[in-house]
Amino acid sequence: MRQALEQRGVKRVAGVLLDLGVSSPQLDEPGRGFSFLREGPLDMRMDTTRGETAAEWLARAEENDIREVIRSYGEERFAKPIAAAIVEARGHEPVRSTRQLAEIVGRAVRTREPGQHPATRTFQALRIHVNQELEELEVTLPVAVDLLEPGGRLAVISFHSLEDRIVKHFIRDRSTSDKWPRGVPVRAADLPPPELRPVGRAIKTSEAEAKRNPRARSAVLRVAEKTGERE
Repeated sequence: MRQALEQRGVKRVAGVLLDLGVSSPQLDEPGRGFSFLREGPLDMRMDTTRGETAAEWLARAEENDIREVIRSYGEERFAKPIAAAIVEARGHEPVRSTRQLAEIVGRAVRTREPGQHPATRTFQALRIHVNQELEELEVTLPVAVDLLEPGGRLAVISFHSLEDRIVKHFIRDRSTSDKWPRGVPVRAADLPPPELRPVGRAIKTSEAEAKRNPRARSAVLRVAEKTGERE
């Protein structure tokens, strides 16, 4: 963002909107490997010119590491049997396609929430891990705020609880005045103002919108306004 603005001779902006996660075109293109509903190579990289594919990582990762990624990033309670099933399957042949992985997970997960495919959480977890999405978000949020002019607004749309938690805590921490040790003779009015001010509450997808666009059902929008430059 900073480089793009510098190239255009812009120092500050009135707003930054972060729309996190994959886009519908990426999900609908089988060759990207994001969807368990379409047969394609198990890639999952946002930038296909660099980095390790999901298939390459699954081929070399230890079972414990696979289990931890699926448990942490997918919040999958069946992470242990899924990881064991992946390791067993790759012992017979490499896991290279989306269909292969979806079938492996489907056999390992015996129960699932109504309307949710058994591989949903596993695919989400691998995508987040391959692209370091949470780490990218943690780096991006402070940069976005630095680029805002006073009164400018940061808006973030997240699609699962791990992303939303990072955004929520970031806004909360930047909306709180600096903490001083107990007993220091400093008046509240003399404390530096917080960098951000939350704007309203988190906005979640309405039932009507979820019906029109099922992919938006888990979306959460949070907005904060920059109060001024920090000293």
